[in-house]
Order: sequence, then C-alpha cells, then structure tokens
Amino acid sequence: MTSPVPPRDRTDQPWRSEGAPPPPPPRRKMPGGWGGLLLTALAVYLITNVVLSFFNGRNEPTIAYTEFSKQVTAGNVSKIYSKGDAIQGQLRKEAKVPGSDRKYTKFVTQRPAFADDNLWAELIKDDVTVTAEPVVQQRSFLANLLISLAPILLLVLLWVFIARRMSGGFGGAGALGRKAPPRPVELEGAKRTTFEDVAGIDEVEGELNDVVDFLKNPQEYRKMGARMPGGVLLAGPPGTGKTLLARAVAGEAGVPFFSASASEFIEMIVGVGASRVRELFAEARKVAPAIVFIDEIDTIGRARGGGSGMGGHDEREQTLNQILTEMDGFSGSEGVVVLAATNRADVLDPALTRPGRFDRIVQVSPPDRGGREAILEIHTRQIPLSADVSLGQVARTTPGMTGADLANLANEAALLAVKRKKSEVNQADLSDALEKVQLGAERPLVMPQEERRRTAYHESGHALLGMLQPGADPVRKVTIVPRGRALGVTLSTPEADKYAYTEDYLRGRIIGALGGMAAEQLVYGVVTTGSESDLEQITGLARGMVGRWGMSERVGRLTAIPGDAQQAYGLSAAPATLDAVDHEMRRIVDECYIEAQRLLREHREKLDALAAALLQNETLDEEAAYRAAGVARLAKH
Repeated sequence: MTSPVPPRDRTDQPWRSEGAPPPPPPRRKMPGGWGGLLLTALAVYLITNVVLSFFNGRNEPTIAYTEFSKQVTAGNVSKIYSKGDAIQGQLRKEAKVPGSDRKYTKFVTQRPAFADDNLWAELIKDDVTVTAEPVVQQRSFLANLLISLAPILLLVLLWVFIARRMSGGFGGAGALGRKAPPRPVELEGAKRTTFEDVAGIDEVEGELNDVVDFLKNPQEYRKMGARMPGGVLLAGPPGTGKTLLARAVAGEAGVPFFSASASEFIEMIVGVGASRVRELFAEARKVAPAIVFIDEIDTIGRARGGGSGMGGHDEREQTLNQILTEMDGFSGSEGVVVLAATNRADVLDPALTRPGRFDRIVQVSPPDRGGREAILEIHTRQIPLSADVSLGQVARTTPGMTGADLANLANEAALLAVKRKKSEVNQADLSDALEKVQLGAERPLVMPQEERRRTAYHESGHALLGMLQPGADPVRKVTIVPRGRALGVTLSTPEADKYAYTEDYLRGRIIGALGGMAAEQLVYGVVTTGSESDLEQITGLARGMVGRWGMSERVGRLTAIPGDAQQAYGLSAAPATLDAVDHEMRRIVDECYIEAQRLLREHREKLDALAAALLQNETLDEEAAYRAAGVARLAKH
C-alpha cells in the first residue's frame, strides 16, 4: 500500500514536506516593541492604584475629630487604637457620616495637637477598649505591590500569547512577506516510500535511478565533469503513478521531499505565488540535497503569449517566471533536483522544457500485464486473499488500467467482502468488483419483458460478432442487467496488451460495435436509441482510421485531424480534405454494417440461442457465452 500524502504544516503553505530536519525556532518579536509594552504597563499600574485607593477610602472613612468626640460622649465607641495622634476605632452602632448618606462602623481620625480635652477619662468611663493592634487592618506594602502588579503580569502574558499567534503564520495581507519554514511532518523512523512500493513501470525507474544515484554520490559525477539534469518532467495519463514515483525517488535517496500542487501557488493578490515559490526553493536549498516536486505543473506552466493574452492571469505568469528563474540558477553543487508531473506535456512553455531546466522528459505509461500483476500484489498486501485468487488472471483481464485503477479495484473487492460477511477476499469478489469498475454499478430497474428481449438480442449481436470475427477481442461477459447508463453490457478484452492496431482489427471492432443495431434491425426491423454509445465509439474509430492513421486511399497518408480532441479539427485541413474524410468515414462504416448484417443472417440460430440463454440467466460469463452460442473458443495466448 502506498503511504499517505504528508499534510500541510499551515493552511496558507502550498507545499508539503517530509524527511526535512527541524528548522531552528524563529525569534519572536513583540508587536510594538518593548517600549510600547512598558508604556502600557505604566498606565495599568496608575489606573490600578487609583482604583485601590478608591476602594480603601470607601471601606474605612476618615471622620472629623469633632464627630469622634460626639460619638465618645454618646458612648457609641467600642474600641480604639492610637499611634501618635492617629486614631482608629469601631462604633457600637452604625452611624452616619456628617454631610453624607454614607454609614460607617469603623473609622479613621486625627487628634489635633492643640486639643486639650479629657479624652482618656471619657474612654475609661464608657468602657472603651484600647487595643494594642490596629482596628482597621491595612494591607502591607508587599501585598499592595503584588495586587498592583497582578494586572501587569496578566497583560504581559496576554501580550506574549498574541505575539506567538501572530508570528506563527500569515495573518493577512500585512504578513505576506513573513517567512515561516515548514516543520518536518514525518516521524522519526517512519517508513518512507521507496521503489519497493512502485511496480509496473520498470523502464521509468531506470530513468530515475540516475537521479537517486546523483543525490547519493554527487562527488562521483563532479569528478567526471557530469551535470545532473536540472529537472525531470514526468508526463503521462492520470493515475499512472507520477506522484508516487517522485516520492519514491526521495525515499530511495533518503533526502527531504517537498511536494506542492502548482495551482496552490496562485492567489488573487499578484506576487503571492512568486513569493511562495521563492520561499519553497529557499527552504529546499537549506536542507540540500533535496527534491522539489510540483504536481500538475501545466496549471501555471502553459505557453506564454499568443492566445494567453485574452483573459490571461498575470499572477500565473509571474509564478511561472519565478519558477524559471529559480531553476535556471541550479547547479550540481546545490544538490536540489526538481521533479514535476503533468498530463499535458504538449502545452508547456518551451522555456520550461529547454536544456538546463526540465531537460529530461520521462513518459509514464499504463503498465503491461506483468506490471499490473505486480501492482495488484502491492495493493493487496494488507488484504487477506483466499487460496482461489489468481492475480495473474485479474491482470490478464484488465488491459489499459493504471495503478490508480488497480488500487481502486482491490479496494472495491475488499469492500464487497466486508458487505458479504467474509473473512477473506476470493476470486468472485475480485470479478464482481471488476464488473462494477468496468461496467458500472447495477441499477434496480424493472423492464417490460419485450424490452428485456430486445436488449438480449442487442447484446447477443455484439457478443456473437465478437466471437465470429477473426482477431477480435474475446468476449468476457454478457449481461442484460442494467448497469450505469446502459441497459445491458458486453465486455470484450484482448488476451494480451496491444500497442499497435491493424486496419482489419479496427474494422472488426466497428463490426462488433454495430452488432447490436444490426441484430435489432434483423429481428425487429427497427432501430432504437440503445445504440447511442455504440455509434459514438464507431465514429471515433472511423475518424481515426481516415484522418489520423492513413487507412484511406482517398485521403492519403497524412494527418487531417489532430489527435487533441479539445481542438476543432475543422481548422486543421482544407474543406475538400474534410469532405473526403467524411465520405471515407461513411464508406467504412457502411461496409462494416453490411458485413455485420451478413454474419448475423448466416448465424441466426446462434443469435437466437445466445439471446435465449441471456433471457434465462441475465448474465453469462466467458465460458457460458461461448457454449450457449455454440462457438468454439480459440486457445488462449
């Protein structure tokens, strides 16, 4: 099983990294500086003292000495404490402060130095207790200091917390230039992806082994005066394992791996993408030797100028220019290799693919039969398989599937086994999973009997012509169970992988695709809409034969139609040539349809027998289909 893609360290960081050493902790800076912090602390200290003095005054009021004398004369004083001329005391009953609505029991007053009253005698007469300890307990200087400093300490802690959060990443447009290097995301001792986790593309591994050897032994290349390619471009269809290959190169060489998708560099703010590219390459140089991998580079690497001026994106071009600049400065001594992946190598800017940048283009194609079996073995490592499972048989019936398709197939088989309460995945689970992947999920559609019979003849026409046509792909399965958008499906796959197709083989494909329509017309005398997908396939084959592969004498040995389906082919040839292409397409299809009708008329009894078997069983596998039609199965290659 492949290892998971490493997560991002920050939401705004467009790359992922693994295997990189931990960066030094960044220095934290106080927003506003220490001067601003001291000014704020002083203001808080003053405000705190004012508040404390307010509360102190409100709890123990200072009264006039005449008020105190009145309370002593009235016998309302219970105890006092005196130090010098300062007197603290407590009343027996609550009294009102003169000139105020405030009431008090404890008080503070000051005896005038010129007072010549009989205070002591009055106190003794009224049994007033003269204490040796203050009646009003005042906080000590240390306590007041701690209380005053508490808000400042809280403020400092809050300040530090805010500073750490702000310096931890991009805080908006004002922090676009802030650098925060990525932390390693791979744990110590964790198993990295290597070439052992890659199968089916041995020729590509050979190309990338040069990169691995260079990263391991750079001195050997320098002695010979050799220079490693500045970049390696992995081109191929989706799902062929380009990203996995890049990670395997880094894991095999034991160097840090930085991965990013090209689209993640693009922002609405012009200049952000270029800044992120500079930051990414700067981090890679710090931990060199390292590998930088840019996925889907055609997002920003399309050819500049020309049609891109209409609705072009300046941010995309700036990002591309920055990548070109960074790659142009690479040398072998820096030990940084750039890998990139794309499905559209033909649209890349020539400045990217020139020598010195991506000067090595590696084609990653779907695996062959042996490669598919090896890939299935990798993806079933963690899946318990029963003894009847033959991965070689599965590989033989899955031509054209990529590594991602095979991984999905293995996962679907495991899901089916769980639903069926099994402890192991058997061959039936793999076969049903393959049907689901290739033909689509079954639809619980109830069809009228006459509709089922017409569908049975339609699929029997496809299957019978596939059995009778010399060199045609063997019929693997025929079903009239609705799957996906189709009411029935006939599955035919070659015995071995094909890389070049003859005109006879392509004509046989067209004849087989026309079998459904020909059978309906032969039996019912009508044509239904069930042949829509067949006609689309036929049109594509006939157009390729005439306009791209030189299989028409009238059009000649030239390419009248480009291979890119996205381009309107009417602009690539003269009108007369396109008329000739249209005429020849119709001729080839008409000849194939006549042949399909002839074969079905000559073997009508086989067609009826196959349709009857389909109506009875709904689904026929390879052996049952050939037996029902009475056609001998050719020996397997």
